[in-house]
Amino acid sequence: MDEVAADYAARIRHKDTQALVEFIELRRHQLLAFIERNLSTSLGRKLEAADILQDVSLSAVTSLGTFDLGDRDPFSWLCQLAEHRIIDAHRKLVAAQKRSADREIQAPAHPADTQRGGFIDLIVASMTTPSGALSRGQRELRLQEVLKNLPEESQKALRLRYVEGLPSKEIASQLGRTDGAVRVLLTRSLSKLQELLRHDSDFASFINPPKMKDEG
Repeated sequence: MDEVAADYAARIRHKDTQALVEFIELRRHQLLAFIERNLSTSLGRKLEAADILQDVSLSAVTSLGTFDLGDRDPFSWLCQLAEHRIIDAHRKLVAAQKRSADREIQAPAHPADTQRGGFIDLIVASMTTPSGALSRGQRELRLQEVLKNLPEESQKALRLRYVEGLPSKEIASQLGRTDGAVRVLLTRSLSKLQELLRHDSDFASFINPPKMKDEG
């Protein structure tokens, strides 16, 4: 491991989210290559490697606070997360094909992620439901208030990704940024939201997920 990688690994082991975001971007091409090698032909027609990497990035950032990396190389951990996403996506594709062999299966752009699904669903609800207090739950109202503290570009990126379901390439086109910059923006925006809500008891189950088990 070179000096730069060793420095990142040390910072990540100390729960430095910013270091993790930078490390993922630094190793982006290697991670994409790993994902592409492990994608089946059928799954590759439904999902882009970049979409899986985005999910892996969000999952890693979300779980970093409770996951014990130990002496593991952060890159191998990210590859393991990618394997889990690919397996999960493949299972969903097979199940969908069995339900309707005659219908073209449209795989989800974002494979289900039990680490972050509830939090993302809450963001979507906060951005789409009526603004009146009587129409919202306490969590949605609180999250709506916190969302306003994010820069306008971050709010727009989150809306385009999770409410309108646009891929990062289209978001990049609308924002006038590169695809990679948009992925980093999305990851950092979610991380900032979590940090703002970390001490709010209503969001404890979303911000502090159960500790991940090391499956080897």
